[in-house]
Amino acid sequence: MIIKSLDHLKSISNKIAEKVSNGDYIFLIGEIGVGKTTFTRNFINYLQKKKGVKQTEVLSPTFNLLYEYEIKNLKVMHYDLYRIKTSRELDELGIFNENVRSIKIIEWPELVKTKVKNRLEIYLSYSDRDNERKLSILGHHKWKHYNENKL
Repeated sequence: MIIKSLDHLKSISNKIAEKVSNGDYIFLIGEIGVGKTTFTRNFINYLQKKKGVKQTEVLSPTFNLLYEYEIKNLKVMHYDLYRIKTSRELDELGIFNENVRSIKIIEWPELVKTKVKNRLEIYLSYSDRDNERKLSILGHHKWKHYNENKL
């Protein structure tokens, strides 16, 4: 699928936010600057607006590794694993050890070996046109039949 504008990406993130629930994982895969944090910002701000919570600034957690957002009965944990270089470093974060029911959005999940059930993998890449991106989706378990045709 070709993403033709920022509004188009926002529409896609909103549709996915409508289907998400506690215990879901969203893996965002793609090069630097391709739109992973923009997707996340739209996703979180949409949930905040829907739940009647003041919209917050959503930044890339590259240096902090994690930002958490409490949105009424939802908790969104936004990870950026760009600086993580080994499986050991990843294990020390305890992403998959927590019993907290939350939605986890993970940028740069390439080191993740844990095959979590309710996982939606979103692949973003550059297009031939500067203002467009390519998007593909691979869903697992509850997301198994969810793909870019459902957007």
